[in-house]
Amino acid sequence: MLSKVPIDLKKVSEEDIDKEILRAGIVAEIDAVNLYEQMAALTKNENIRAVLMDVAKEEKTHIGEFQALLLRFDAQQKQELEAGAREAEEELSK
Repeated sequence: MLSKVPIDLKKVSEEDIDKEILRAGIVAEIDAVNLYEQMAALTKNENIRAVLMDVAKEEKTHIGEFQALLLRFDAQQKQELEAGAREAEEELSK
């Protein structure tokens, strides 16, 4: 099942609209990655699998593009992402 944008973008403040658009783009790309990788796992045709996995890889690049923009425009998101990475590293180093 594909995700739905959880908010009505028409009701978002002008100050926040670009950040919310980028987040919605990230959600859409994650859904696409999941869809293509799941279909690739189901098919028995190697050619179809290869193309699906290639397309999924491209969608991952799109996630990176949207995330780079989001981190540029949302300082708090950037700080929290970095904090999350540190927490994960601390947990893994135990």
